[in-house]
Amino acid sequence: MERELKRTLGVTDAVVVGLGAMVGAGVFAAFGPAARAAGTGGALLTALGVAAVVAYCNAHSSARLAARYPASGGTYVYGRERLGPFWGYLAGWAFVVGKTASCAAMALTVGAYLWPGQAHAVAVAAVVALTAASYGGVQKSARIARVIVALVLAVLAGVVVACLSSGAADSARLWDAGGTAGSGGAGGLLQAAGLLFFAFAGYARITTLGEEVRDPARTIPRAVPLALGITLVVYAAVAVASLSVLGAAGLADSTAPLADAVRAAGRPGLVPVVQSGAVLAALGSLLALVLGVSRTALAMARDGHLPRALAAVHPRRQVPHHAELAVGAVVAVLAGTVDLRGAIGFSSFGVLAYYAIANASAWTLDAHDSGVKGRAVAALGLAGCLVLACALPAASAVAGAGVLAAGVLVYAVRKRLTRGI
Repeated sequence: MERELKRTLGVTDAVVVGLGAMVGAGVFAAFGPAARAAGTGGALLTALGVAAVVAYCNAHSSARLAARYPASGGTYVYGRERLGPFWGYLAGWAFVVGKTASCAAMALTVGAYLWPGQAHAVAVAAVVALTAASYGGVQKSARIARVIVALVLAVLAGVVVACLSSGAADSARLWDAGGTAGSGGAGGLLQAAGLLFFAFAGYARITTLGEEVRDPARTIPRAVPLALGITLVVYAAVAVASLSVLGAAGLADSTAPLADAVRAAGRPGLVPVVQSGAVLAALGSLLALVLGVSRTALAMARDGHLPRALAAVHPRRQVPHHAELAVGAVVAVLAGTVDLRGAIGFSSFGVLAYYAIANASAWTLDAHDSGVKGRAVAALGLAGCLVLACALPAASAVAGAGVLAAGVLVYAVRKRLTRGI
């Protein structure tokens, strides 16, 4: 008999887990490439709004589905239940593969900020430490996430105050052009929205923890929009503050935009604080990602799409310990051997595919569960996911499509072999 996970998380814990994933390393790095794609400060802020609208649609659909199906696995479970086994499998494949790459990228971010000369070694150590924390139980992980979120929000508040209160701040810069060749236009705005959406996608961690949330029908629909709303306010404030001192051109040319923003604001003493915040944010994202990926792996293993051993739940800690250890091992190998900076766009493609399936699943809910508003939101979310996925850089879209095709091939081969037995 399979063990079920223990329901210990309330609304506050669930919100914190979501914030730990969303207010992560992306806020310290995402505005640079997004500004490059958008071309102007106004387009960057518009792209942030577009990403937030798509994220809200996805959150709305995911929250309703999670209340209906309060089990670990998120859209893997929803797709399986509403659209059929293949679509659930494809959602799980997109999530596990894409987010495993994101885990390694977050770990490498920690290494780059802490000890650039030994980034890979530090990244591996970070993965081992946070896998151990996750292994200790979801309540312990939630407590760690709460501390990290509080510290990162304090750092970001300091950045916003330092920039907006400085003599270098100029509201005219919010509308300046970035001056980068080939950027701008509708295509650039959508590409920027796709890149910024990556940073909003952490609310999936709330739904993938559905089996560990108390009263999920009430808790998840409250926690998801709360976490998303807080994140949008934080991102908008950081974007306005950074643009006010750097402009779109300065953001587009920066690899560490928030550190450069406090320098431009005449507060170089805050640079080490911002760097420390980036490390904490990456650690928070990594912890939340390990939680989410391991729970999806657990659900897929229960259905035989991954090795059955990954479905084991620790008898005392009541966590999917085999799945957590397996995810940690794979991420540690990647973080120690591969440069995954280029994998962020590919991961964005996988995340958008994952949420496209979530919205399609929400569309199938009956009138009592869905209603006109629910179906309209699901349709807008599905269209938004597909548009943003296609607007990503060509290399990212091709790589993401290739990984999804590989998953389809694995599914087809496994099904054929199963029929032949």
